[in-house]
Amino acid sequence: MKKPELLAPAGNLEKLKTAIDFGADAVYLGGSKLNLRAFADNFSNEDIIEGLNYAHERGKRVYVTVNVFPHNEDLTGIDEYLKELYSMGVDALIVSDPGIISIAKETVPELELHLSTQANTVNWKSAEFWYNHGIKRIVLARELSMAEISEFKARLPEGCEIETFVHGAMCMSYSGRCVLSNYMTGRDSNRGQCAQPCRYKYFLMEEKRPGEYFPIFEDDKGTYILNSKDLCMIEHIPELAASGIDSFKIEGRMKSSYYVASVVKSYRQAMDSFFENPEGYVMKKEWMDNLLRSSHRQYFTGFYFGDKDTQIFESSSYIRDYDIVGIVRGFDEEKCIVTVEQRNKVFEGDIVEVLRPEGENFSVQITELRDSEGNRINNAPVAQMIFSFKTDKKLMNGDMLIREKK
Repeated sequence: MKKPELLAPAGNLEKLKTAIDFGADAVYLGGSKLNLRAFADNFSNEDIIEGLNYAHERGKRVYVTVNVFPHNEDLTGIDEYLKELYSMGVDALIVSDPGIISIAKETVPELELHLSTQANTVNWKSAEFWYNHGIKRIVLARELSMAEISEFKARLPEGCEIETFVHGAMCMSYSGRCVLSNYMTGRDSNRGQCAQPCRYKYFLMEEKRPGEYFPIFEDDKGTYILNSKDLCMIEHIPELAASGIDSFKIEGRMKSSYYVASVVKSYRQAMDSFFENPEGYVMKKEWMDNLLRSSHRQYFTGFYFGDKDTQIFESSSYIRDYDIVGIVRGFDEEKCIVTVEQRNKVFEGDIVEVLRPEGENFSVQITELRDSEGNRINNAPVAQMIFSFKTDKKLMNGDMLIREKK
């Protein structure tokens, strides 16, 4: 049984490095043009080069998304952009439009192409078509069952890889087939500007009673008739592996570095544990615990097992029970002083949990808290970019300090 790739989102350079450090085999990111996350930080060419160096030095791969559905004006300059990406050394392009695919085949014929989930591939014959037209990997639509995915592998040529999402946000529409944002806000969801109106609160108004709004389903939080849950397949690693999927993909280029770290770590540990001992594999509680602590909506298994209960009506809110306090940027072993790049307020005496790439989480207490200039702080919260504290436990660069919300 082939061990799948673990593919993680990289919304910016910090998240790329976090994904690699916490166990991703590859990352996907958006460059300066033609990707479906126009409001993510995205990468400049300089960032892409630095990210490529960081990944390649560690034997990891980097894929760049060029997966919008382009209008005529979007095609201007695309050949030069693709040549730039190729010259940088990106490992593959994620594409969805036949026009962009044809330009890529003409200008960068040696660059590997992956077909985006936006292309909405829901049958093996379509996948075979794309493979015969130079696509090496098909990112399947999210709306497929495990049985359907297994049939893809049984019918496709051996060299045709398939990739599926295993974790993250779901869409209320078929992959790549929603124009709700276009109609309601003028922001084109298929050109990277989706306003996510599926998560708005809606009411029903009868034609002859204008201004009278009736809730379709009501509680104290509102009505969310189009709102989906989040996909989570951590408890089904054996079934995913048996289906022959080549790459397990995590959604979330707009999510935080903490989200990337916790999700990648959990799936990395689960996948490694299964492939080390498939017969004796046991799902561990701490893997799910890390997933429950990072920001998420209610989890479910999507369409993998034919579930029909795909919508959540109670709220569009994310569950955020834990905050990231900061990321360790230095540790003085002689003085036992840890330097932290801060993300949320922290107080003297706080107990925080340490999330690191390997091993179980553990707790440390914030003692001898100092601000960025080295001044002692007792009762006031630190709200600096950098702070330090003393600890008897050895911390490492890249460790994340997290804390349950008070």
